[in-house]
Amino acid sequence: MTYEPQPNLGSVGPPRLLAGLDAAPRLDRVGHLTQHGSLPHHRPDELVALAENTDLRGRGGAGFPFARKLQAVLRSAAARDGRTAVVVNGSEGEPSCLKDTALLLRVPHLVLDGAMLAADALGAEQVVIGVTRNDVEASVREAIAERGPTGGRLRVGRLPERFVTGEGSAMVRGLSGGPALPSGQRVRTSERGLSGLPTLLSNTETFAQLAVAARLGALEYRAAGLPAEPGTTLLTVGGRTVVETPTGVPLPYVLQLCGSDPGQGVLVGGYHGMWLTPRTARAALVSRQSLASFDAVLGAGAVLPLPEDTCPAGEVARVARWMADESAGQCGPCVRGLPALADVLEAAVGGDRRALEDVEARMRAVRRRGACSHPDGTARFVASALAVFPDEFHDHARGPGCGRRVLGALPLPDDDSPEQLVVDWTLCRGHGLCADVLPDIVVLDRDGYPAQAAMPVPGRLRTKALRAVRRCPALALRIQE
Repeated sequence: MTYEPQPNLGSVGPPRLLAGLDAAPRLDRVGHLTQHGSLPHHRPDELVALAENTDLRGRGGAGFPFARKLQAVLRSAAARDGRTAVVVNGSEGEPSCLKDTALLLRVPHLVLDGAMLAADALGAEQVVIGVTRNDVEASVREAIAERGPTGGRLRVGRLPERFVTGEGSAMVRGLSGGPALPSGQRVRTSERGLSGLPTLLSNTETFAQLAVAARLGALEYRAAGLPAEPGTTLLTVGGRTVVETPTGVPLPYVLQLCGSDPGQGVLVGGYHGMWLTPRTARAALVSRQSLASFDAVLGAGAVLPLPEDTCPAGEVARVARWMADESAGQCGPCVRGLPALADVLEAAVGGDRRALEDVEARMRAVRRRGACSHPDGTARFVASALAVFPDEFHDHARGPGCGRRVLGALPLPDDDSPEQLVVDWTLCRGHGLCADVLPDIVVLDRDGYPAQAAMPVPGRLRTKALRAVRRCPALALRIQE
């Protein structure tokens, strides 16, 4: 069974989205209405005005204005037969992000309120919440049942748990009965989405924010946060803690609240995001504008500080390998380009100087050539890491490395079938270099030979295992499934 991490919760100041969870672990329908009250009805023009006056934007990565999405669906529906659909993107294939999971597990009715508010304004005949986790699916099904009859238009759809599932076209294709993979076509979901209908597609937090704004009104909603970026936002810090904070709060304060600091650097925006240096992170605010001044984006709200005791180059290489494995496999940059990029990164971290020189060429080979944004996002993540941690990568490529272990500070899903480091006893001469490179895996016996012939290699240590293979003078090591 796949391990499904459970988010810890916190807030800077009084929470809005997470309100009521100090008294109950999950708000059922009665608890939700007690906390938030009934949901007001909005005509289409009123809902558009509310989204405009609160500057509500998508919280899934791109930050696209929600009002423009509503208007685009209304225009498409008017040009056709008036039929529409609403899709809540509850897929978090990003292992560093748990905010939508927290909402759907703990306050699902707030999300359903936002989706139904939009559906009623649009006259949508289908409202689907797309999810990937067992526990999230069960929570949403329970919430739908608690709301009583919905005329069959409100349902939850289960999709494969993969990084690319959250891409817009992949989500609507999967929920429409097709493969949950990016279509590669430049067709907006507002024109043709779920079952071919004009579809309002946004992520879980966006609909929860809409439900809060509808109850508070634009003026009270804007009482929190920055004037240019009103309201609160959810961050997932360190892959474990979901924090609701007003915009404009200093990023170091949020890290401190979660028992952390900028460390060696902070990754914002997840595995398609950008690294901030410690100095930059200390100057950054939780704000689109603030992060944009450092060429970074908040994206889906993932904030990953890198502790001082882990190896930056090794952490980046293992994430690049996982991203290559998570590709849709539908275009050359994904099928060949991302694995090749992961290969040269691993080789560089393993002590191959020429491989480090090849990394830039591999990134150029995938940029702006993919059927979706996955190759570009992965290349951006790697390029940012090379810019923030140049010394660490060069130390590894030259041979000695940085002397730190890979602790898995950048979270990845558990590997249910890890690879193994295998010893060929006919070649092993007991040099012991493998134990020097991989002390977490290789233990030597009293004669100086590896104590085991086959040793599991967790994903976070794969890069160092490759390095041990290359360093063995007797060529007695190999990695196999």
